[in-house]
Amino acid sequence: MHSYLFQPTFEFAQSLDKQDTLADFRKEFYIKQNSIYMDGNSLGLLSKRAEQTLFEVLGDWRELGIDGWTEGKHPWFYLSEQAAEMSASLVGASPEEVIVTGSTTVNLHQLVATFFKPEGKRTKILADELTFPSDIYALQSQLRLKGFNPETHLLRVKSRDGRYLHEDDIIAQMTDEIALIILPTVLYRSGQIIDIRRLTEEAHARGILIGFDGCHSVGAIPHHFSKWEIDFAFWCNYKYLNGGPGSVGSMYVNRKHFGTVPGLAGWFGSKKERQFDMEHALTPAETAGAYQIGTPHILSLAPLLGSLEIFHEAGIKKIREKSLQLTTYFMDLIKHELDGMEFTIGNPSDEKSRGGHISLEHKEAARICKALKANGVIPDFRAPNIIRLAPIPLYNTYEEVWKVVQMLKTIMRERQYEKFSNDRNVVA
Repeated sequence: MHSYLFQPTFEFAQSLDKQDTLADFRKEFYIKQNSIYMDGNSLGLLSKRAEQTLFEVLGDWRELGIDGWTEGKHPWFYLSEQAAEMSASLVGASPEEVIVTGSTTVNLHQLVATFFKPEGKRTKILADELTFPSDIYALQSQLRLKGFNPETHLLRVKSRDGRYLHEDDIIAQMTDEIALIILPTVLYRSGQIIDIRRLTEEAHARGILIGFDGCHSVGAIPHHFSKWEIDFAFWCNYKYLNGGPGSVGSMYVNRKHFGTVPGLAGWFGSKKERQFDMEHALTPAETAGAYQIGTPHILSLAPLLGSLEIFHEAGIKKIREKSLQLTTYFMDLIKHELDGMEFTIGNPSDEKSRGGHISLEHKEAARICKALKANGVIPDFRAPNIIRLAPIPLYNTYEEVWKVVQMLKTIMRERQYEKFSNDRNVVA
């Protein structure tokens, strides 16, 4: 952190906010009064520009009806490609290598159906035991569809401590039985960043295709997918990218794979100029657009256009710099203010390995999260014992971080958490 000599005072937090070059972007978002939102790694806040582009698309529907597909401010027929072009720089790709379509798990199904090609000894998929459950469900499903038993053909790299993965352990399991590897860019609980470049090089050296789940990194961390030559990636747009609940997902496919027949074909994967020929022989697009399936969900895609404008203006490099500063400050405050209260910082302290959120462990985590909410702080709980706190560079402040830590201190000193049951709500 540049020019940083930690002080635990409120005045120091205010001084950091005065130096913040991204501070003006906070005005772009709807911030609820008397509330501190620390859950942007699960669902980003609504921006005024995202609201505006949604209203513009609704206006086109109102005024143009079906002609909104080719006319109006944001013609719907090209909306997925427009959003892809706006997203590409965030992942270090060319616009042709990205498409905004489907949902995270549907896109994973598409990519595995396309690129998992068991042959000879190579019949297994390698994942990890800490990844998000939805990815595991999809991989198990794809193996069953290919006639394989997930119990024997889905291998999961073990974690040594339940928090982190070691790249050496992953590489050790890249055997000649592995046909495909699917890993997260950032672990959703601990916030650990995986060494994408190294793992890609090691997989390719062994003739294995490798893809990444970028849900917990895209919009928070710069990526260089094309330079690193990863085979494919998929991610959601409702977390750090503030696209709204149920926002349309995204896919990256390296251009070296263009022309690979989609495993799950649908008419929106057609070449645009051929789509309405209505032929029964699919002519796939010669870009990542080939891996679209059905008609994009226009009203769920529209807010992303406005949100991505903000990212273009702020710049992912500056966003990452502030994110690291916020989480460094957060950890320093936790160590200073919450000492002796049985909290453990479960995210990496090393900046190269740390994603965009703080992973704070405590045996009473579920109750503490409920107490935080009762006091106007919106956290995120992950079973069994993790309080996730994500200070988002575009709309959170250092003052808010200071206040959250003070609130945690008050909750623990006054034992406010004892008023609540230590179990999660239906939606945690």
